[in-house]
Amino acid sequence: MTKNLSLLGSTGSIGKNVLNVVRQFPGRFRIVGLSAGRNISLLRDQIEAFNPKLVSIADESVAGDLLQSLPAGWSDRVLVGREGNIRVATLPETDTVVSAIVGAAGLIPTVAAIEAGKDIALANKETLVMAGDLVMQAVKKHKVALLPVDSEHNAIFQALAAGRPEDVKKIILTASGGPFRTCSERELWEVTPTQALNHPNWDMGKKISIDSATLMNKGLEIIEAKWLFDIAIEDIEVLVHPQSIVHSLVEFIDGSVVAQMGIPDMRIPIAYALSYPDRLKTGLTPLNLSQCRDLEFHPPDFKKFPALKLAYQVCSRGGTLPAAFNAANEVAVDAFLEEKIRFPEITLVVAETVNRMPPKNVKDVETVMNADLSARIEAQSIIEAFILQAKQKRGEPATSPDLPPLSDSFSSIERKNTL
Repeated sequence: MTKNLSLLGSTGSIGKNVLNVVRQFPGRFRIVGLSAGRNISLLRDQIEAFNPKLVSIADESVAGDLLQSLPAGWSDRVLVGREGNIRVATLPETDTVVSAIVGAAGLIPTVAAIEAGKDIALANKETLVMAGDLVMQAVKKHKVALLPVDSEHNAIFQALAAGRPEDVKKIILTASGGPFRTCSERELWEVTPTQALNHPNWDMGKKISIDSATLMNKGLEIIEAKWLFDIAIEDIEVLVHPQSIVHSLVEFIDGSVVAQMGIPDMRIPIAYALSYPDRLKTGLTPLNLSQCRDLEFHPPDFKKFPALKLAYQVCSRGGTLPAAFNAANEVAVDAFLEEKIRFPEITLVVAETVNRMPPKNVKDVETVMNADLSARIEAQSIIEAFILQAKQKRGEPATSPDLPPLSDSFSSIERKNTL
């Protein structure tokens, strides 16, 4: 039986891999909806290859160009923006929505899909970071499946099958450590966007590559794992595993540790999430254990990569703080890519933003989105202060701006550059 898919984020790295899996198994999957950003050239190629019923693109500025490149008759099938994403996510023909939009923009269409009774293959971790409790309640209410696509969470999902939920002691997320795990703190202040985008193991988009370099991505995954697997934050551990062969592990109360291993290729977790409970013959080169002689595992360096500790703190306090945490990071990453701030200042901006945001109870998606917007505004003002001070001290080692001290809850995040 063919499964109809709506793919949100079709031109991103996950989206392209999803379509590679669909190409490989045309009898198993059919694309009925596509949603993309501004890469109209690639989206046009995807439309020609898969002939979806409906397409959504980021905004009006590129919609016209897309329509001009398509045959006649497409004017009613190309939609725009948030409403377009919602329409694609709730198509009546759709069985499963692959949520692969990067960032906060993925939350609302994913929730709409759940409320429409669609199963979700989740690659957008921000959905659970921002509104985990709301989303999981909606999943239960509408009796849909939510299957993780991220390699780490997909690995945990597989390893959990080895025991009962009540027998789980902890889950262990692995992190490659990114390209700067062996760098000194001083060297991190000289990191360029080009260097940060060069991930040693995975081919990912710009935003996720930067998050992996700061370990912010692993922080977001901690929060996602709490909601996805209904586990206490103190029972989630992170280990740096540079080889990216063990994708994550589950430890049970009897001392057993179950790991999921494989080559670092996103087509494996994507295929499993789409075909569950079946497994597909992907044809990928299998893991050669005889060549895996030096698998390393190390505790993360919280001082050098404080984003990880901040994520634990934010998750513990809860409410709207995780949404603010995510929003500030999105703004800070953009500023770093535009060379407005330096690499360690990404986390400094996030920490100071969270410090300034009063936590509120999450009542509905509107509450979450309001917190997201407020945090973006606050983060931008902090970035402007960084830029101003850098201009004032041109030629000297720049430090973080003279901002109010962090609260006790976030005192472990060192804002000052003490070089």
